[in-house]
Amino acid sequence: MPAPADHLADLADLITASPSSYHAAAEVARRLDLAGFTALDEADGWESTGRHYVVRDGAVVAWVRPATAGPTTPFRIVGAHTDSPGFKLKPRPTVTAHGWLQAGVEVYGGPLLNSWLDRELELAGRLVDREGREHLVRTGPFLRIPQLAIHLDRSVNDKGVTLDQQRHTAPVFGVGAHGDLLGRLADAAGLGADDVVGYDVLTADTQAPRRFGLDDTLFAAGRMDNLVSVHAGLLALLDAPDDAAHVSVLAAFDHEELGSASRSGASGPLLDDVLTRVSGGTAEEVRRAYAGSWCVSADAGHGIHPNYPERHDPANHPTLGGGPLLKINAKQRYATDAHGAALWARACERADVPWQEFVSNNAVPCGSTIGPLTATRLGIRTVDVGVPLLSMHSARELAHVSDPAALAAAAGAFLAGA
Repeated sequence: MPAPADHLADLADLITASPSSYHAAAEVARRLDLAGFTALDEADGWESTGRHYVVRDGAVVAWVRPATAGPTTPFRIVGAHTDSPGFKLKPRPTVTAHGWLQAGVEVYGGPLLNSWLDRELELAGRLVDREGREHLVRTGPFLRIPQLAIHLDRSVNDKGVTLDQQRHTAPVFGVGAHGDLLGRLADAAGLGADDVVGYDVLTADTQAPRRFGLDDTLFAAGRMDNLVSVHAGLLALLDAPDDAAHVSVLAAFDHEELGSASRSGASGPLLDDVLTRVSGGTAEEVRRAYAGSWCVSADAGHGIHPNYPERHDPANHPTLGGGPLLKINAKQRYATDAHGAALWARACERADVPWQEFVSNNAVPCGSTIGPLTATRLGIRTVDVGVPLLSMHSARELAHVSDPAALAAAAGAFLAGA
């Protein structure tokens, strides 16, 4: 594993290259290619021994299968997701209003809406042409959701910003009566406007990741939920041994922010499809492999907020810089149990990194992750972990510089057999 500073610079590069889930999957695939992994097509027959990966839409599953592995060899999986909250382009995306050109968007996931105001945003995602070919596209800074001036709402600092998701979130991208947003996207992809017949395009903040604060110990970036975990799992897999007693896997799903119910989400068939084919065994042999398998579900968690301590559990106060979280929930919104806690403790001890527990305030229910979905669908033991953040689901989130590297080190120890 690289030193924390080098790790952070590499993480920043991955975030910058990944303004959408489709770009994230492509960037992971590019890095896997450079490391000697082989891309496989789901429509082809597979020779799954060795280092391989498959991409399905905005998701990627990669693995290291030892030559000695058999159909009942268990799996060790680091699970994460490639998507982040924001806004997605609607059909007929060019809208005109009062001399302004605006983009028609709908809310994707659960963003902190006010955090997207007054930022230079880009559009990023995929276009599909008439032949069914897919083209990745990103515009660079192009849009802005302008906030209403305080002179036109004098009480805003008293009552707070309230945004109607239809009326107040449409970004502007120009003035005048004529503008073709889809044409601009097509041009950015080297296509004619008439060539584009389908698209999945979302907004992304364009401000670069950066370190700041006392001794540069703080790190701010967009989409850390959950590209930090994708990056950690990727580095862990690149270092995974070729002679382990298990198959090492990175599963980076799409659509987690929407509930994971898609062909490339954790509630869909993707992971089971891939693991079944990697095993090469009968249905009974695959189930035997699953019975001995583990999944580390890596997603972001909440560090204690100094301005809102009452929103956290009174006894458990995980801090930024205190190491990755072990996420626990009695209602199984996280999949961690006693065995998972012991596994994570071993992995962190082997990696020589600290770890800390997270549990929600009973009056502030937590969200969920791919962890319970994976455990429920496949019956694989699962533990939920992640780096502590502030401002989760903001357009720009906040971490400590040491925690992403610690998560990667612990994930690496897990895949090494801790």
